[in-house]
Amino acid sequence: MFRIREKGERHSPIGSAGKPTVLGAGPLEFRCIEPFRVWTATFDGTAMQTSTADSMRGSSDGPRAKMQFHIEATMAVPPWTLGEPSTEAAKLASSEGDVMGGARYEQLFRAVGVVRVGGDEQRFTGSGTRVRRQGTREMAGFWGHCMQSAVFPSGRGFGYITYRPHPDGSGSYNEGYVFTGDGGLVPARVTQAPWLSKVQANGENVALVLESAIGTVKIGGETIWSVFNIADPTSPHALAGLYQGGARYVWDGEETYGAIERSTPPRDLAW
Repeated sequence: MFRIREKGERHSPIGSAGKPTVLGAGPLEFRCIEPFRVWTATFDGTAMQTSTADSMRGSSDGPRAKMQFHIEATMAVPPWTLGEPSTEAAKLASSEGDVMGGARYEQLFRAVGVVRVGGDEQRFTGSGTRVRRQGTREMAGFWGHCMQSAVFPSGRGFGYITYRPHPDGSGSYNEGYVFTGDGGLVPARVTQAPWLSKVQANGENVALVLESAIGTVKIGGETIWSVFNIADPTSPHALAGLYQGGARYVWDGEETYGAIERSTPPRDLAW
């Protein structure tokens, strides 16, 4: 596993056609080839070699390796703008927007690419979620969240973001969608989410349940790779412990791989 978290000089946003189609800094650059349809991502630099076990121990050191990759992502599902499908969700997204980070939309995609590490080159196919947001984020005192998304071979997909209930037990932001493979997104709410409660490498059950106008959607899930960012749980100013990873999802027997991100106050995590 390779990882990089550092500052870099901002790239010019102006592409070859004279339009603002570039988003990049340091060794990483994204280019909009066709709005809401095709994007590319390119990296040419060095990254730290690490592992899930290292991140669980809080290690931030490791050997660096020369890395290059190029990915072409073709969007597979209409964009989901947070707060649009639901009046209630829009109200909560606005009141809790400092945590969300301002205006935001997401879009599932399929991708082809190549990665080179040292003298090794690997070509691959895959899928993922493109997140586009603009604004600042105020994370101090955040009480945690859960986010999952994936697109399946048949064209079906899902995505959601929900915050953990407030410390006083009251409800919080909960919004998502289901995509049947055709038409628009069907607004949904998650009624069963795999909240982050323990530090576990891989193989964790992260099944979920979504409720929407098309009924109850049950999706099985299991983590397959994991990265942890956990602050000192004894610090009263510690931000929420963050988990980011990938999961294998199963929906009515159909299998795919997708994203999962979760957070919770470090003091609430079990080891």
